[in-house]
Amino acid sequence: MKKFLNGRLTILRITGIMISILIIQSCGENIKENPTNEKTEYTDTISVESENVQLRELNLSKTFSGTLEGEEQANIIAKIAERIMTIKARVGDYVKTGDVLIELDKSGAQSQFYQAQAVFLNAQKDFERMKNLFNEGAVSRQALDQAQTGYDVAKANFDAAKSTVEITSPISGVVTAINVSIGDLANPQMPLATVANISRMKAKFNVGESDVPSFYVGQSAQIFSEMNPDVIQTGKIFQLSNSANVQSRTFEMQAIFPNTKDRWFKPGMFCRVNVDMKTKKDALVIPLAAVVKLNNSDGVYLINDDKSYYKTITTGITDGNFIEVISGLKAGDKIVTLGMNNLKDGTVVVISNK
Repeated sequence: MKKFLNGRLTILRITGIMISILIIQSCGENIKENPTNEKTEYTDTISVESENVQLRELNLSKTFSGTLEGEEQANIIAKIAERIMTIKARVGDYVKTGDVLIELDKSGAQSQFYQAQAVFLNAQKDFERMKNLFNEGAVSRQALDQAQTGYDVAKANFDAAKSTVEITSPISGVVTAINVSIGDLANPQMPLATVANISRMKAKFNVGESDVPSFYVGQSAQIFSEMNPDVIQTGKIFQLSNSANVQSRTFEMQAIFPNTKDRWFKPGMFCRVNVDMKTKKDALVIPLAAVVKLNNSDGVYLINDDKSYYKTITTGITDGNFIEVISGLKAGDKIVTLGMNNLKDGTVVVISNK
């Protein structure tokens, strides 16, 4: 009986194994009958945006860093080293030509102010006395002329001595800087103050030699400061340097522009100068965002029969939004402008911005 049961268990095990084998074979046949569709990647579509290559005017502009000055600007410098006794102006004051800004010690060893004043006053009295005597016929014309010459020389010397201790503004404008305090020793090599006419401003900036041919007098420029980029004033290039700076090998350009009503632009500020460099009409252009870098070359994805194909192109100037295409495309070609990262040659595309 035991042998009989063992035989039946063996038969059942064999039967189970055979059934399992049949099931596995059946599954394998189903897999072969329904293989994975390897062409899915070719039938899948990718949504993109596109534009046609077009002819249009392209403006090239560049932005340079510069500094600001008043249209007229003067640094007030002492001629002699003497103690500062009085400062008669403050930053922001409007002064006229000839107004005294700073007084130095008139009794100092280098001033010679009082000596020149004494000689002048004496020469003035002599001249007045000679005029009276000449009018009475008591002296000759020659004597009067000699007195006149002595007076003129003494006055010139006194004026020169006075100018060294009474420092005046050479221009009319606003005091933009006072660099000293009462009691300081005036240094003839350092500016004591700065006066500028800031109703109009100058922007000075340097450009490389490759950009020089693109500049001309009267060229439009937009000036602004990164402190407040919303304040933009339009001016014109009015001066071009004919020689390069020996150290930087750059050329200085100057643009002049009107200041704002509240005189927001100040001398000494840093600024940015945007200049329209070139204008090219009927340029073949595409959006700059459509350009794809591949193997150190510029290219785009061209759409043909609802499929994308990579096309190498040669580019030219750009205005920051559009770029010129020198070769590789023609007007009317349809290119991908958004969704390029997922494309390959032959990828089926659906244009979403028709």
